[in-house]
Amino acid sequence: MHELGIADSILEAVRTEVRRYPAASPVKVGVRIGELAGVDPGALEFGFQALTVGTDWARLALVVETCPRRHRCRACGETFRVIEYNFACPACRSESSDCVGGDELELAYVELEEP
Repeated sequence: MHELGIADSILEAVRTEVRRYPAASPVKVGVRIGELAGVDPGALEFGFQALTVGTDWARLALVVETCPRRHRCRACGETFRVIEYNFACPACRSESSDCVGGDELELAYVELEEP
């Protein structure tokens, strides 16, 4: 379950932010995960909870935003979401496109609360 390693990396990023603002405590951390990233959001949330339960960060909330697979049409430049392997451009019906999104795995934000 590589999601546990990802959860640990997220917590390390939060630790880095907390070191920058020592008086603050983390409340929420947001991540973006693309459909093509190969990460199970449920397993990530479970791993995150397993690493924070019984710690000072037990109330730290993980917010997961799922990003859809997106393509850009080579013919007209339209960017569109790919649904059920339909690669046809909705604007011009061309089937020639390049993947431009959906493989994200990024830290979006860390929300800190100051006393």
